[in-house]
Amino acid sequence: MLRESVRALCEAKIAPFAAAVDEEARFPQEALDALVANDLQAVHVPEAYGGAGADALATVIVIEEVARVCASSSLIPAVNKLGSLPVILSGSEELKKKYMTPLAKGEGMFSYCLSEPDAGSDAAGMKTRAVRDGDSWVLNGVKRWITNAGVSEYYTVMAVTDPTKRSKGISAFVVEKSDEGVSFGAPEKKLGIKGSPTREVYLDNVRIPLDRMIGEEGTGFATAMKTLDHTRITIAAQALGIAQGALDYAKGYVKERKQFGKPIADFQGIQFMLADMAMKIEAARALTYQAAAKSERGDADLTFQGAAAKCFASDVAMEVTTDAVQLLGGYGYTRDYPVERMMRDAKITQIYEGTNQVQRIVMARNLP
Repeated sequence: MLRESVRALCEAKIAPFAAAVDEEARFPQEALDALVANDLQAVHVPEAYGGAGADALATVIVIEEVARVCASSSLIPAVNKLGSLPVILSGSEELKKKYMTPLAKGEGMFSYCLSEPDAGSDAAGMKTRAVRDGDSWVLNGVKRWITNAGVSEYYTVMAVTDPTKRSKGISAFVVEKSDEGVSFGAPEKKLGIKGSPTREVYLDNVRIPLDRMIGEEGTGFATAMKTLDHTRITIAAQALGIAQGALDYAKGYVKERKQFGKPIADFQGIQFMLADMAMKIEAARALTYQAAAKSERGDADLTFQGAAAKCFASDVAMEVTTDAVQLLGGYGYTRDYPVERMMRDAKITQIYEGTNQVQRIVMARNLP
C-alpha cells in the first residue's frame, strides 16, 4: 500500500517536472511541496516528535519510489535522514524536540556536513575547528560537497574540538542557516542530480550555544560513522529506484520500437539484456531490504550489510542505466528521453557516502 500510494504521488506530482529540474539545474520545489503535503519529506522522524515514525524499510521504499522518477527529488527524504540521524542517535532529548519537530512538519530540511576540501574518504583529517568560549562554541572552517546546502535550514556539522586526538577529538553540532557567519559557495556544476544543490558551507566565527553539541565532546566521529551505517542503505534505495525507472522505461520502449518488421522486444539479444537488468535489480533489492531490516534491529553486522547494499545497488544502477541507454540506441543518447538522465544520476551513487572502493574496505574489515 505504501509503495502504491507513493508511486501514484510521484507519477502525478514529481515525474512531470524531472526533466525540467535537470535541464535547468534547479531545486525541485514541486517535489518538496508534494512530499511535505503528504508527510513524506522525512518519514523516519519518530512519532514522539510529530513524525510518521516509519521504520528503515518503509523509508527505503519511499526513497526508492521517488528516485524511480527523479533522483534529485529523492535526495529530499534521503538527506533529511542523513542530516538528522546524528541528532536522533546521539542528541539530548531537548535537541531532538527542538529540531525533529520542525523537520517532521516540513518547516526546514537537514543537511550533513562531514567532507572538506582536503578531507574526503579520510574524513578524520578534517580541519574545521570548534573552540569553546564561555557559554558558546565558536566554529570556523569549510565543508564541501554538502547536499541541499543553502536550501536546508539545519546542518549537522562535524568539527575538531581536540586536535591532539584525531578522530576522538571530533565533535558534532547543529548549526542553523540563520546563524551569523554561515554562508554558502556557488552551486557545483555536476554531471547528474542537478536538481539537488551541492555547495560549500563556510563557517566564519559561527557562535552557537553549548547545548547545540550532539552527544558528548569527542563522540562526533563515532556518531558520523554510525549514521553512515544506516544511511548508506538510503543510497542503495536511491540507486535501486534509478535502476528500476530505467528498466521500466526501456521495457516499454522495446515493445513499441519496430525494426526488421517486428518489435525489437522480440529479439533474443534484447530479451537477454532485459533479463539480466531485472535479475540484478531484484538481487540489489533483496540486499537493500535485508540491510534495512538489520538497520531497524541494529544488528551487529549492520556495517557490513549497509556497505554491501550501497556498493552492490549502485554498481547495478550504473550497469542497468547504461544498458537502458543502449536499448534505446541513438534516442537513448539524447535528452528527449529520460534514460540518459538516469545514467548520469546513477553515477553519483557509486561515489557519495563513501566511494565503492571505500565500501569494499569497510566490508573487508567487517566480514561477518
